[in-house]
Amino acid sequence: MDGIEIPTHFLCPISLQLMRDPVTISTGITYDRDSIEQWLFSCKNKECPVTKQTLQDAHLTPNHTLRRLIQAWCTVNASHGIERIPTPKSPVEKTQIAKLINDARKLPEMRLKCLATLRSIMLGGERNRSCLETSGAVEFLVSIVNSCDCTLLEVESDEGPDFITASDEALCILYHIKVSGSCLKSIISKDLAFVESLSRVLENGKHKSREYAAVMLKDIFQVADPIQLINVTSEFISQLVRVLSDDMSQQATKTTLKLLAELCPWGRNKIKAVEGGAVFVLIEILLRTSERRTSELALFVLCHLCGCAEGRAELLKHGAGLTIVSKKIFTVSHAASVTAVRIMSSISKFSATCRVLQEMLQVGVVKKLILVVQFDCNNKSRDKAREILRLHSRNPELPFVAPEGGCGSSNPSQLGCQPWDKANRDVMRVEIIMSIVHVLEQTMEGGNAFDCNNVMVKQPFHRDASIQATSSASRLQ
Repeated sequence: MDGIEIPTHFLCPISLQLMRDPVTISTGITYDRDSIEQWLFSCKNKECPVTKQTLQDAHLTPNHTLRRLIQAWCTVNASHGIERIPTPKSPVEKTQIAKLINDARKLPEMRLKCLATLRSIMLGGERNRSCLETSGAVEFLVSIVNSCDCTLLEVESDEGPDFITASDEALCILYHIKVSGSCLKSIISKDLAFVESLSRVLENGKHKSREYAAVMLKDIFQVADPIQLINVTSEFISQLVRVLSDDMSQQATKTTLKLLAELCPWGRNKIKAVEGGAVFVLIEILLRTSERRTSELALFVLCHLCGCAEGRAELLKHGAGLTIVSKKIFTVSHAASVTAVRIMSSISKFSATCRVLQEMLQVGVVKKLILVVQFDCNNKSRDKAREILRLHSRNPELPFVAPEGGCGSSNPSQLGCQPWDKANRDVMRVEIIMSIVHVLEQTMEGGNAFDCNNVMVKQPFHRDASIQATSSASRLQ
């Protein structure tokens, strides 16, 4: 099509591409069907893209005259490599879908044929998918998933013909329809069998079906009532942790992390997740991934789990727990840094045994916290970092933290820790002050850059920053 000028009235106002199925909306403007359907049904817009007038209805009228003109133009310019656009199929109507579903309900042998037809309709565009939802197809597909129908159905895939069960095919169609929240809420308000069926797919389903089930569950729990979020079983959360552990795909991991983030604030779900091994799995995800959004979600869920004593204890059990959380400060995104500092704040306030404090010094947590105090533009993160440094450096007694099995003041030697005497406090303070001096020395040498544990903080060095850091050191003393 290079070198050929397409008549402007043949171009879709949205995509600016040659229209293949021109349709006219109530304002009199013509668009390509795929583009305007995505505008109306996927993006949920209620106005004309060109005139900005509010649309009273979403009825699309095929512009046959314009389509024939476009086809004639394509034929004339075939020598320039322009292919003639095919005549589009007539859009499906709700009555057709309703009749198809009623026949399948009455005659079980028609079920496979019905699924094949519904798949074909689903692939026909946004309007067809919207029509499926409003014509009762969603309830029919949910009933097939709940029935665990294992009848094999031949379908076309990227690798060629494949055989899947009827329930897996129904789940696939549901996933691609992108069922609205109101429809999902209506389904689970009547019966929670669908949630149980999706949980079963998570446990025993095929690779792709487990992904679809995770997405459907995320959408369901986003619109579920609080009582349904609170009553989630330990087995269900353990299955979610297993999906994360299996590392099926980046999409499955992100979806499951979002689902856990939705569930963890409610009831005892944090403890259920910790008991299911979520903390270790989240740390392993942080160790193996460098993808920004995945790291942010994993840290967010981990922050929720560190809101309970069991979660903090599990984090400290993992040899790389503190290390990987501190490493994510300044290396992923601002949101990840804020969340990582919140995790460190929870550990520092409630689980700071002498062993933990020594580990924080050894793995570079203190250096990162000093960087946050000096360079982070988020006031809350800076205050939290400053609070952590003050909490265990300024207190003259440095009392032992006993509530979670730490070095309690009653008899710390029984727990394998030396009493936190004045010498130990002095060592801690000296090491923190040395860390501050080390930060300042490297900053002054670099001029415009500071490198700490592969973290590059690009910031000019100012005299005020030196005074502030020196003042911080004197306060620690």
